[in-house]
Amino acid sequence: MNLFILGADSSKEMEKISEELSQKKFKITQQEEHYILMRKRRYGNILIQIVCLILALSVSWVFLIINIVYFSYSFLWASPNVLITTEKVSEEGEPLEFSNMDEILNKANAIL
Repeated sequence: MNLFILGADSSKEMEKISEELSQKKFKITQQEEHYILMRKRRYGNILIQIVCLILALSVSWVFLIINIVYFSYSFLWASPNVLITTEKVSEEGEPLEFSNMDEILNKANAIL
């Protein structure tokens, strides 16, 4: 799972960023007063899955296993998580490294 961190100056700005990501099909998974955690589920490229299914039906069942592994990877590990927070330092006292919105949207819409 990829965790991207977006910084906000206030709770209103957190809500604004949350609304923008909701329009891009991100869902809120957890919310507190100083952070919002969102996730976009990825299911993999439908074209790759169709090709694997056709090959599984006509050539070998091994392609079905490949399709299941690809779907599992996309669903469980390639789905991006976004933490929108007003805090600037981690619990250890180190400054947080923030991502930008373009980086998050590129990852959310990637094919593989």
